[in-house]
Amino acid sequence: MTALSDRPQMLPEEFEEFARLSAHAAEGVRLEFINGKLRAKPVPDGAHGRIIEWLTRICIQGRPELWLYDQGLKIQTYRGGHARPDGTLAPSGAFVGQGEWATTEQVLMVVEVTSYDSDSDTDTDQRDRVEKPRAYAEANLPIYLLIDRDSCEVTIHSEPDGVRYERLQTLPFGRTVALPEPVNLTLDTEPLKDWIR
Repeated sequence: MTALSDRPQMLPEEFEEFARLSAHAAEGVRLEFINGKLRAKPVPDGAHGRIIEWLTRICIQGRPELWLYDQGLKIQTYRGGHARPDGTLAPSGAFVGQGEWATTEQVLMVVEVTSYDSDSDTDTDQRDRVEKPRAYAEANLPIYLLIDRDSCEVTIHSEPDGVRYERLQTLPFGRTVALPEPVNLTLDTEPLKDWIR
């Protein structure tokens, strides 16, 4: 018997329509549908955007054939879902013709930068540190990079097995981070120290 809390709040198709209709009404949040639950993600602040800019520049310099997109993804687990990572690394042109919610076949890495939630850190903890790693691993996305502004750490999740990431490496800001295959980039995370509270 399925517990009531395990049931999806809506179908993925219903979420797409709800998100489309709510796009203008929901100022200050971005909607996602993870593990059958509707989630509101705070709109990024200036330092959050600066971190994505920093990472985009590194990706362009090291792998010019790739692009770090702001792209919604269809994360198809047993309950379906839609996630909007802060960054989605894929070949240039990978999402042409796919619309707001794209498939994940060409995705090499997804990136999340923790937000400073106005209510509490519980939402960020649940969303970025628990739900997203599971959903991204279930979708077999090769790498999930978490830039955690609360703990001042970078966590590289890799080697998804369809349930979880089998390899996790966490390093403090300031260390050199090697992103494994298929990304193959090195990050000097020293600048991240300047973009935290």
